[in-house]
Amino acid sequence: MDNDDKQVGKFLNRRDVLKILGVGGAATLLAACAPEVMETLSPSEPTIIPATQTILQEATSVTNIPVCVVKPELTEGPYFVDEMLNRSDIRQDTSDGSIVQGTQFDLTFNVTQINGDGCIPLASAQVDIWHCDAAGVYSDAVDRSFNTVGKTFLRGYQMTDANGVAKFITIYPGWYPGRAVHIHFKIRLGNYEFTSQLFFDDTFSDNVFSQAPYITGNRTLNSQDGIFGNSGNLLTLQVNPNATGYKATFDIGLQV
Repeated sequence: MDNDDKQVGKFLNRRDVLKILGVGGAATLLAACAPEVMETLSPSEPTIIPATQTILQEATSVTNIPVCVVKPELTEGPYFVDEMLNRSDIRQDTSDGSIVQGTQFDLTFNVTQINGDGCIPLASAQVDIWHCDAAGVYSDAVDRSFNTVGKTFLRGYQMTDANGVAKFITIYPGWYPGRAVHIHFKIRLGNYEFTSQLFFDDTFSDNVFSQAPYITGNRTLNSQDGIFGNSGNLLTLQVNPNATGYKATFDIGLQV
């Protein structure tokens, strides 16, 4: 399978980051909606920040930066197809009614908007997700190892509700050579668009892939994936078991 992504971004040193953030002295990049997971920039180490990353520009001190999620934007890749499938459960192939096989994975997005006073839920935003099946195959795509044109499995979108929440039922994604395990997502509101990818802990994935219908083999790990390298380790999901399989929640704040 062809590499479906290329790296985006540039190196910024500490001075560049402080200038962008408008923060004097020690600066903090926010990694989640809780103070305990903030990551303080090292004075001596460069920080990789993709050029298109959503960043907070109006903060004037560390203490008044809203406790929101600031996440790196990553490349879309060639497999996005705007199917306009408004559905929460994306496991069905609408072309023939079949259900894609794999361990159920419930994914929740909490989308907020960043302003000078904090975070507010971002309602009526369109959240698209798409990813490969247990065998590493995407729907409605042509690749050297498959042709699934007309298929629609594992694609769909939801609109965020009044609380900024969008929920999906899918399967734990499989893998293919050249890329770590990942899910693509896109958030749109009017002319605004944010695209990135979600990743999974390698050890956790090994446990999932030991069961059918997943395949085992010499797959690409997070540490070997250049796209994951640009994530700043801010896009790895915390996956937990539930009654139907697994679940995860992803929090993201956007400057819309």
